[in-house]
Amino acid sequence: MDLSARLKELRRKHEALSNQVEAAQRSPGTPDTEIMSLKKQKLMLKDEIERLALH
Repeated sequence: MDLSARLKELRRKHEALSNQVEAAQRSPGTPDTEIMSLKKQKLMLKDEIERLALH
């Protein structure tokens, strides 16, 4: 997979996680630990996107 395709895939995953976080925050039954886990995954993706974009 070339760099631009990898970045596109990571951005798609980041957007999907954003939607999951928003949905989880709107759902009163979602445990805080689950929301925190989703946010951590989202942050890790963002860091990888930024790292790859600099190359």
